[in-house]
This record gives sequence, structure tokens and C-alpha cells, in this order.
Amino acid sequence: MLATAFSRYINNFRGFSREIWILTLITFINRAGTMVLPFLSKYLKEDLNLSYAEVGWIMVAFGLGSMLGSWLGGKLSDKIGFYRIMVFSLFTSGLLLFFIQYIRTFWGLCAGMFVIMTVADMFRPAMFVSLATYSKPENRTRSLTLVRLAVNLGFAAGPALGGLIIMNLGYGGLFWVDGSSCIISILIFTLLVKERKKSADLETANSETEIPVSVFKDKIFWLFLFVCFITAMLFFQLFTTLPLYHNEKFGLTEFQSGLLLSLNGLLIFFLEMPIVSFTQRKNINHLRIILWGTLLMSLSFYVLLINIWAGMLIISILFITFGEMFIFPFSNSFALSRAPKGHEGRYMALFTMSFSLAHIASSKTGLTIIDSFGYQANWFVMGSLGILSVASCIWLQKLVKKE
Repeated sequence: MLATAFSRYINNFRGFSREIWILTLITFINRAGTMVLPFLSKYLKEDLNLSYAEVGWIMVAFGLGSMLGSWLGGKLSDKIGFYRIMVFSLFTSGLLLFFIQYIRTFWGLCAGMFVIMTVADMFRPAMFVSLATYSKPENRTRSLTLVRLAVNLGFAAGPALGGLIIMNLGYGGLFWVDGSSCIISILIFTLLVKERKKSADLETANSETEIPVSVFKDKIFWLFLFVCFITAMLFFQLFTTLPLYHNEKFGLTEFQSGLLLSLNGLLIFFLEMPIVSFTQRKNINHLRIILWGTLLMSLSFYVLLINIWAGMLIISILFITFGEMFIFPFSNSFALSRAPKGHEGRYMALFTMSFSLAHIASSKTGLTIIDSFGYQANWFVMGSLGILSVASCIWLQKLVKKE
């Protein structure tokens, strides 16, 4: 029984090309290496003695750089090819990480963070286009899911490694290791993966769809981006307001909060690929799955309104995790399938920008509501935003059907 279950699980990982596995490996190395991120606000506050307001502005510069990088990465991927953008982005951001530790002034850090994130986040849309190029058409959604698993595993390993490095080498060591991981991962990529033009089947499939040539005229895609923005905004509460709530309302330690986040990561690792494989076998419409995921994400905040039992935190994490598994792999795939020939980079740029914008808006909105009206008000607002996203999803399905 156990052997059969294990065999079925392993079967979900068959059929990927060699290039996809190498892309997955470098994504894992790169994400595990981004150990500066969880400690960035701590480093700015405690090591550089900046005020909370100054830290906030540096994080805004960080988010704006991420948005510009996503847009540039997508646009340039269409112009000069995803391969060159990926190599430039990772290699240059690795070098910049070595130097940013020597910047100690507020304005210098604002400019430094903006530049480094502009260069670093050019990688994401280019990587999405590369996945579409190196994977078979029937494996495209599963390839995106495989890379998401690498991202999740990398994020799980990164903070623990980062903590050990800070204890032994200080914050300076963190920047050296992070920069080195970027350069090592892209060297592995250039040695093992050769540049390839966009796959013929992607061009054929996308050229057959009667979609406006300019992404700015594609109304369906903009409505879809709104759904992505709201769901990402809800998801990022997991890393901003929820850990604070765990401690302030129920007295959970950092370790206990970490265990709840680990539950999220473990469920994704074991269940996301089987769920994606099952939906593909049954040929379930992607927008319908995204709709159910959005509803679950919304419910994850409404259950927190019942604040008399700490067990509701586990139920909330389960809802948000299954919502994430239903939304993110299929939204990646929908965005890519929507792009006409030659515009894949632009489409994936706007798609990744919606997440960068959600990252900025999520913490700012959540913390402002909590500061003025308390946690309960924030959970109600987030849950209601989720319901607005569900309604948008239903409208989106109707528009696609009509088209």
C-alpha cells in the first residue's frame, strides 16, 4: 500500500526534460541563497541603527525595484532572448550583493536596494519564458509546479542557513554567501544548458489564439491580473501580519510560528504536484481551479474571526495552503498560454509585477488596518477582498467562454 502510494507520487515527477531539472536545481540554489531577505529589516534596524520609518522607505525602494525589474526582464526577453537576461540578471545581482554591504547611509541604501532588485527581478519573467521553451506542451503546468517546489524548498532552507551564517560570520557573511549562490547557480546553468529559441509548439499554440497583439488591450488578462494581485496580497499576510498575530493573541513563540509555516511548505511539497497531475488527467479548466483556490484563500481569513481557540490558526493555514496550491501553478500557466507569439515576456513581466505590487500593498495595508482598528478588522477586510476576487473569477470565466 505504502509502496504503491510512493510509486504514484514519484510518477508525478516523470517526463521532464534535462533542461527543466537543471532550471529547477539552479532555482533551488538561488532561492536557498536569498537568505538576506528574511533578515533584511532586522539588519537595517539593528546593525545600521536606522529608524522604522527609514526601514519602511528602503523596503518601498526594494518593492519598486522589483516591479521595474520584472517589467524590464519581460520586455528584454522578447527583444534579445530569455537566456541572456537570465545570465545577466543572476551574475550582476551576485556582484552587486558583494558591494551593497559597504553602503551604510539611508539614501545610499534606498538607491542600492532599488538597483539590486531591478537587476535581480529581471530573472523571473525570463525564467518563466525559459520554462515554456524547454518543456513539452503537456508538461508546461507541471514544469512550473516543479520550479515552485524548488522555490519553496529554497525558502525553507534559506532562513535556517542564514541564521547560522549570522551567528558565525555576521551579516557581512550573509551578503557574500548570497552573492556567491547567484553566481554559482548561473555558472551551472550556462555550462549545462544551451540557448534555445522559443519552442515551435508554444509559438503555434499562442499564434492561434485570437488575442489583442498589445498586452494593454487584453481586457481579460487585466482582469486576471487583478485576481492575481488580490490573491497574492492575501497570501503575503502569511509572512507579515500573521506571525505578529500568533504571538500577540495566542503567545506563540517564533519556533511555533515557524512550525505553522513549515506545515504550509510540507503540504505543498507532498501534495501540489499530485494535485496538478490529477487536474491535468481529468482536464479540469484552469480558471475553475483558480476560483476554488480564491474561495479557500478568502475563508482562511474569515475563520480567524473565531479567535477563542488557537486551533483556528491551523485551520486557517490549511485553507491558505490549499488555496495557494489551487491558484499559483494554474495562474502561471494561464498567463503564459494567454500571450500571443513574441509577447510572452511582456505578459509574464506584468504577471510577476502584480506579485511585486501585492508585496508592497499587503504589509502596508494589513499593518495600517491593525494599527487603527485591530486584527479582527484586518481579517474581515482580507476575507472580503477574497470574495471580491471570487466574483472577478466568475466574471473572468464568462468572458473567456464568450471569447
